[in-house]
Amino acid sequence: MIVAASKPFQEIKQMLSEFRKICVLGCGSCVTICHTGGEKQVAELAAQLRLSAKLDGRQIEVKEDSTLRQCEWEFIDNIREVIEDCDAVLSIACGVGVQYMAEKFPRIRIFPGVNTTFMGGPTEQGIFWERCAGCGNCILATTGGLCPVSRCAKSLMNGPCGGSQNGRCEVSQETPCVWNQIYDQLDTQQLLKTMEMIVPPKDWTTGAENHPRKMVLEHLVVKKQTNEDTDYHR
Repeated sequence: MIVAASKPFQEIKQMLSEFRKICVLGCGSCVTICHTGGEKQVAELAAQLRLSAKLDGRQIEVKEDSTLRQCEWEFIDNIREVIEDCDAVLSIACGVGVQYMAEKFPRIRIFPGVNTTFMGGPTEQGIFWERCAGCGNCILATTGGLCPVSRCAKSLMNGPCGGSQNGRCEVSQETPCVWNQIYDQLDTQQLLKTMEMIVPPKDWTTGAENHPRKMVLEHLVVKKQTNEDTDYHR
């Protein structure tokens, strides 16, 4: 899932300082799970904005709403009436959701309420770790299902490096050395010989540096075009 952290309230307050009719818009997917963009956070942030405005002697109207996903047009369409009745929207979805909202409602100012950080998941309650860098060329089949691109501070393709000590990364002692974990995993799977192979430099052109990236599901595109042609000839 995409993990995001809440922006400082003072930054949010400054972004919205010129607007009087605001919608705080949550997202029911990733940011709900990481407790930064769900309905609870919508209510808390909206209340904070109202209280702050009252203390400043400003009159504002703050609406609260949420949709299952801000990154799909059909879910955004369901909240069109609410959005078009506002001067500004504070989206507490990830950066993808903010951009979809901005494209859908070009006349309305859309502001981000969170900082999108990484793709990962919870390791325990309240703690989230990065697990995927979206590099576009997955190598997990050769590393026991553990990713050195996102979980190694140096993104080493061959490890471990000479700096890890006692299974911990030299960059941060609280971070496990993923290559130590990969070794243990491959040992458990009786695949240690895999580590004897020298992995060549990674093709980084498939990664985030080569942006914007696009994925096309040909079977769906062909099906859509076929349906459109059928409708046209009826």
